[in-house]
Amino acid sequence: MSDGRTALDLVISSLEDSKGEDIVSIDMKGKSALADCMVVVSGRSHRHVVAVADHLLRDLKEAGFGTCKVEGLQNGDWVLIDTGDIIVHIFRPEVRSFYNIEKMWTVGDIGDATVH
Repeated sequence: MSDGRTALDLVISSLEDSKGEDIVSIDMKGKSALADCMVVVSGRSHRHVVAVADHLLRDLKEAGFGTCKVEGLQNGDWVLIDTGDIIVHIFRPEVRSFYNIEKMWTVGDIGDATVH
């Protein structure tokens, strides 16, 4: 598996290719043992959320990152993809605003969030 930076570049690139909206990456180092980075992105509809997730999973597999843990793919409201180093949350916009997880992880640390 490649280093975290290369994996993050791949994730961001894949999300951009899939027309993911409002992509934000959050540096999690020192905040959580869950991952080094969290990426939050929106899809326009259930179908778009699933398509963005499928595209990302395919890109990760092709790049040699193996099988990722995935939850929520059947529903299409909120898909979570865990690569091990990076956790990706793909939301429909209204679900994203309801949970507002970016705020939860960046309160007082706005410098740790990067908008792409």
